Amino acid sequence: MTVETTPPGSIRNLMEICTGFWAFKAIASAQELGLFDLLHETGAQSISDLARRLDVQERPAETLATALASVGLLDVEGGRYGNSPLAETYLVKGGRYYFGGWIAHLDQRNYPGWANLTEAIRADRPMGWQSGRHEETPFDIVDPELTSRFQDAMHSLSRQSAASAARRIDLSGARTLLDVGGGTGAWAIELASANPQLTITIYDLPPVCELARARIEAEGLSDRITAIGGDFRVQELPSGYDTVLLSMILHDWTPDECRRLLRACHRALVPGGQAIISELLVDDDKSGPADAALMSLNMLVTTRGRNYTAAEYGAWLREAGFEAPEVRPLDAPSCNGLVLARRQGLAGGPPEGRHAIGTSVP
Repeated sequence: MTVETTPPGSIRNLMEICTGFWAFKAIASAQELGLFDLLHETGAQSISDLARRLDVQERPAETLATALASVGLLDVEGGRYGNSPLAETYLVKGGRYYFGGWIAHLDQRNYPGWANLTEAIRADRPMGWQSGRHEETPFDIVDPELTSRFQDAMHSLSRQSAASAARRIDLSGARTLLDVGGGTGAWAIELASANPQLTITIYDLPPVCELARARIEAEGLSDRITAIGGDFRVQELPSGYDTVLLSMILHDWTPDECRRLLRACHRALVPGGQAIISELLVDDDKSGPADAALMSLNMLVTTRGRNYTAAEYGAWLREAGFEAPEVRPLDAPSCNGLVLARRQGLAGGPPEGRHAIGTSVP
């Protein structure tokens, strides 16, 4: 006699995981077609009007709009579709926290690489940022247009995280901050806006600095944020700062490269200065969380790094000469934790809301 048993879990959960790319591609296609920008300009539209304005047939217009409504990006009333508050905030070009650059990067550059994930796992190498060029990473490109698109993506991803972090990091005693690999200034702009006493230097590759200066000028912060061109892989960091920031930098590199960069950050700080690492941290037991773990797998496809644990960062910071590394949890798209450490130790334990490295993080 065969005894039927109930399968563990739910097949619906597995189905949602396996079809996740359906929702992503719907958003990416809508972004490419200019759907969210159109609805921002015109207001809610009928399917026939949407089809006409997007220059597509009504069948694909209806199926796309229905899919977007199902995931909360379009609101439907009386047969007319309009942007939801979520889409209006993050998917309309020109918005403060526009996320479309990141979506375009995932679609055009990241998505094709993931088609070769099995090869990346077998070969332990990135699949190449441009077709046919294995082991190339986003930091090896020389094409100005590709550089601009990549930096647009990073700015889109980082801006909201930077705004969240700016509310959690006490920089009231800081005066000078070095943003290592600061890109086009997403973090610098948010931190400068929240801390009027702070002056910030972005240190990044020269072509990136040109892009950063344009964004900084547009924000009216050129008097407090500057950009210095250089390559931290082969050049010494500028020094004399009381704070150094590494936001979504270390996961791109091998452990040895991370150690070397943290030693350089130690040299860049004045005594008592603070280092801040912002990352999607993998749990110390390496069981998750999903966003950090999947980002780590993404690093296998696109770079030579991976996402690391708070314990790993704590050990490397101590090796570099820092004292009392701490972790502060954060809920943001590109950051679930901030790791902070001082060039010289300070009296007392971690302030409220911080947790010493090695303790559990809620």
